[in-house]
Amino acid sequence: MKKILFLSIIIICQSVYCMAQEELAFPFKDGKDAMAQFFKDSLEVSPEIIQKRAVGIAVFKFTSDDKGNISKIIVYYADDAIFAAPIVDALKKSNHQWVLPKREKTHDFIIPFIFSFTPPTAKNPKLQKTNTLKVQKKLYSNYLAHSPIMAADQVPLGESTLLPPVVVIYDITQ
Repeated sequence: MKKILFLSIIIICQSVYCMAQEELAFPFKDGKDAMAQFFKDSLEVSPEIIQKRAVGIAVFKFTSDDKGNISKIIVYYADDAIFAAPIVDALKKSNHQWVLPKREKTHDFIIPFIFSFTPPTAKNPKLQKTNTLKVQKKLYSNYLAHSPIMAADQVPLGESTLLPPVVVIYDITQ
């Protein structure tokens, strides 16, 4: 009887230990929506980005300490180098906003930024006057219909955490 009881306790302990990963608090003060709003307010799209009508992705990694200070900003990937400066400036403004998991002195975060612009309406005279209207209509239709694959919430990656992407949509009709 003692062996069965002992074996049952071991199995229960192992099953509790092997449960799905624990629920993590979002690592930005006030949560995911607050982070999205912070970057919407803080990230200033440069005139060069607007002029080039640059679209693409930039993936950054940074380290936060237990006080929320960020350091070691690293560009993992960027479709265009002109995305780097506005993102670094916005990340620097996010000091004291990051919350680390329990008992950690520092933590690495990976955050993607997706840049796109508000597409012009199909009634735009510039689109109608060109000889390649059919090609532009296809590109325009594709642009409106595309749907990128992205995480809806943070994804823990051992020593780093992948955050949901920051979507930056700017207006080109300035």
